[in-house]
Amino acid sequence: MNLLGKRILLIVSGGIAAYKALELVRLLRGAGCGVTCVLSRAAGHFVTPLSLQALSESRVYTDLFSLTDESEMGHIQLSRAADLLVVAPASADLLARMATGLADDLAATVLLATDKPVLVAPAMNVRMWQHPATVANMATLAARGVQVVGPDEGAMACNEFGPGRLAEPPAILAAITALLAPAPGPLAGKHALVTSGPTHEPIDPVRYIANRSSGRQGNAIAAALAALGARVTLVRGPVTVPDPAGVTVVRVETAQQMLDACLDALPADIAVCAAAVADWRVASAASGKIKKSPGAPPPMLDLVPNPDILALLSAPRPDRPRLVVGFAAETDALDENAAAKRLRKGCDWIVANDVSPATGIMGGEDNTVHLVTAAGIEDWPRLPKTEVAQRLAARIAATLA
Repeated sequence: MNLLGKRILLIVSGGIAAYKALELVRLLRGAGCGVTCVLSRAAGHFVTPLSLQALSESRVYTDLFSLTDESEMGHIQLSRAADLLVVAPASADLLARMATGLADDLAATVLLATDKPVLVAPAMNVRMWQHPATVANMATLAARGVQVVGPDEGAMACNEFGPGRLAEPPAILAAITALLAPAPGPLAGKHALVTSGPTHEPIDPVRYIANRSSGRQGNAIAAALAALGARVTLVRGPVTVPDPAGVTVVRVETAQQMLDACLDALPADIAVCAAAVADWRVASAASGKIKKSPGAPPPMLDLVPNPDILALLSAPRPDRPRLVVGFAAETDALDENAAAKRLRKGCDWIVANDVSPATGIMGGEDNTVHLVTAAGIEDWPRLPKTEVAQRLAARIAATLA
């Protein structure tokens, strides 16, 4: 009932995943939403206007140059009559046109003319999703406030595997609900800053120093905090896991970029530093690829320390978060090293885990953590990373209540 009476303008772009738009329309109508559909130029090759019209019980729009509609400035009315514009699937082509402000068909024109919030659900080949052009376009759209759900990771129709699959319709519906009818939670009104993933410190244009990290745990924490009502800023390094819905994502590569993004996000009530930040960087990265020569010794790398993001956020300052949580990935003396790290960094809590290869935690779906606070150490059982995140978010909410 949270979406009862809400109006959705669903924009369907071309791609094999367009068939899932039919299921999304069915779910939205079942939730009490009014749905109007717009098809891009290519979308009609994958799903018919008649199918969408039957499910939405509303006219489907395809033509920018319909004389009847445009005599009434139909594209302006479409763009502003809805509570939310949803692009599902959002192809690489349409995302590029959104980022550059093109208005060469009805779908792109409506998106350019709107003053309402926009949610996109990308769907494309993994190479297209990871291409620098798409990465740059997504960063541009995120900076403009466009919300994103997915893409998911998995097998694709092109027989490749990786991120790029359209988020499932129930997940898109959940993201729509979070935007239009957020339930008040215990962290409502609070701002949470979360870091996630590795950092890549360049050696030359093709090599870098990094720590192993999938970003799964940090992303799950960001989602769990958002589910409790917090406004979440997720600063993440290079990862392939999909961004959580309903959070502001800032993509970075290096530790210095991550620190700058964290400082820009302040003030915050909560900071959870789950990123695996590289401890060192090359003092001066080579501008060209360092070449190997037969018999020559390896190059000497002049390493310097990276900024200590956790310590800097934990230090006394007017905008220090009320609660700063760090992570400690250890392979031995877990409790002792984690307790010492909490004191050394000045943070309030440390979430420690054993990342020895035998645990399977690094890059896996589960985690076994130990919560280190001033009161002592709590040993948590092995849990899916999503459940670890929910437990941690609940503890944070109780502490700040």
